[in-house]
Amino acid sequence: MIKPRNLGHLVIRVRDLKISEEFYTKFMGLEVSGRGGDSMVFFRSNDSVHHDLAIAKLDGDAPGPEQDRVGLYHFAYEFESFDEIREAYRLTQELGVRIAGFGDHGESKGLYVLDPDGIEIELSAYAPDLKDTPLKELLTQGSEEAVRAG
Repeated sequence: MIKPRNLGHLVIRVRDLKISEEFYTKFMGLEVSGRGGDSMVFFRSNDSVHHDLAIAKLDGDAPGPEQDRVGLYHFAYEFESFDEIREAYRLTQELGVRIAGFGDHGESKGLYVLDPDGIEIELSAYAPDLKDTPLKELLTQGSEEAVRAG
């Protein structure tokens, strides 16, 4: 048996490198840490790694992710506080980022969003004091804006 220390990085395929780079930098707040010519961009979420995510360019007419096929369901980034999930929700409204769902996982909460190609990303935070209140209620309470799902 082998025993990995941790997941090193994830590489996803995208249709438009520029649009995806804008999403991962402007919405997700990732830093570009390198490039592979005009076909790949490497990102990091923190200074302890060279990259934890990379995007690789496909043709613009490549088919998107399919829910009924084997493959990636979603990947997740963890945040320091629930306030960052609130900010992420606010940014979905401001930037038109599509929401895929709201997750309540006991003491953690996860806002699920879709990148420009429809790849699902969970934005999660540990929030034990909010465990009994649904995330959707926490984020949309008092909001006049409609929640866009999927």
